[in-house]
Amino acid sequence: MTGLDILPPGRRQLLIGGSWQEASGGKRFDVVDPADGSVLTTVANASAGDAMDALDAAVAAQVDWARTAPRERGEILRRAFDRLTEQADDIAELMSLEMGKTVAEAKGELSYGAEFFRWYAEEAVRIHGRWMQAPAGGSRLLTIKKPVGPCFFVTPWNFPLAMGTRKIGPAIAAGCTMVIKPAAQTPLTMLALAGLLADVGLPDGVLNIVTTTAAGEVGEAVMADDRLRKVSFTGSTGVGKVLVRQSADQLLRVSMELGGNAPFIVFEDADVDAAVDGAMIAKMRNMGEACTSANRFLVHTSVAEEFGDKLGKRMGALTVGRGQDEGVDVGPLIDEKAVESVSQLVTDAVHDGATVITGGTVPDGPGYFYPPTVLVDVHPESAINVEEIFGPVAAITTFETEAEAIRRANDTDYGLASYVYTRDLARTIRVAESLDFGMVGINTGLISNPAAPFGGMKASGFGREGGFEGIEEYLETTYVALPAG
Repeated sequence: MTGLDILPPGRRQLLIGGSWQEASGGKRFDVVDPADGSVLTTVANASAGDAMDALDAAVAAQVDWARTAPRERGEILRRAFDRLTEQADDIAELMSLEMGKTVAEAKGELSYGAEFFRWYAEEAVRIHGRWMQAPAGGSRLLTIKKPVGPCFFVTPWNFPLAMGTRKIGPAIAAGCTMVIKPAAQTPLTMLALAGLLADVGLPDGVLNIVTTTAAGEVGEAVMADDRLRKVSFTGSTGVGKVLVRQSADQLLRVSMELGGNAPFIVFEDADVDAAVDGAMIAKMRNMGEACTSANRFLVHTSVAEEFGDKLGKRMGALTVGRGQDEGVDVGPLIDEKAVESVSQLVTDAVHDGATVITGGTVPDGPGYFYPPTVLVDVHPESAINVEEIFGPVAAITTFETEAEAIRRANDTDYGLASYVYTRDLARTIRVAESLDFGMVGINTGLISNPAAPFGGMKASGFGREGGFEGIEEYLETTYVALPAG
């Protein structure tokens, strides 16, 4: 079975109210293989009207779904976890085909993404309020947790499964219905996931999928409807700001997981080999196309040469190619625009005085490839240190003091992920408390964990996904005042 075989033609459509159907007017759009630019298949191209039909279905299902026993909601998630695990090979190949990442990396995403279903299967039965006596006596205070209601999810192309399960899992556990608009570049994985959830018993209308190239039109229509109660978006800060403004008219609950500009700080007392290992994970996960990707390498002058040489050798030894091929470490970027953006940042950095240790040249086509690249002596104010790279490029600058490292790490509009390498416990605490980021990795290049709260501050957004905190994004609190007797 090939990756595409797991998604039969009848499921390359819209999912509305439990029915797979074509978009109005029969419109469809191409899904492209980024390894060679060829068309993999086509999917339904929803209009705003189709999206409103999907919202109608979500609204119609909300009351019964909210009344469904928490244990039953949890069991559906547990069955979905088991089914995802069973179908890991096929779904990973499908993901690799449409997004470009290697099959091995796609399996890693699937394992991570499936854990949100297992985690929230367990959290579904732990939703609770409280009962207490009023401090002054004479009455009792009761609080009740209720599902927010119908939700609208917009998911990105870089993690087409995990960014879906991270929203779907807590929404199902809390008793919310939803309309999901996956990224137009990678809709197939989400369609496969929706089909899997239907197969394990998720009731019709709880989850609805609208694939479309008219993202703005669809989003604006759905968010203008006063029946919608929440929107959750993972993507660029620019689009996130637009959605926040649109959410204001209906005073929607909003979760925003936006861009990043993660610093990777290597202090003079760090284990350099361990820091290089961590850098390979923090930089090269998903070809660098991740909001948590290490974007700025701030390395103490005393270890900068050693770190740069070792990282350059590791990055230069990686094999670039089609994600489905054996022995490939790095797949293509998502599209030609991505290659042009990364290439321009490298060109500008070199113009500003940086030196290329490895990579730095766009290979001949076909496909949207960019080689793993390491730059040293990067100017602190070069564009590559200001903008999100979203590609396999490590830009190294140096610092002299702890205070300088913290100041420069925080000198960004973003505040999602950060990484610190040091063997000094006191410094670990000082720096973690001083960094203006929602997540800090100490001596590790991998911080994402379904049991931990994922999210940022400043221009990286607000709200948390995962952990105990994640389900609270989908719950409202009602206070009930009761007389004592």
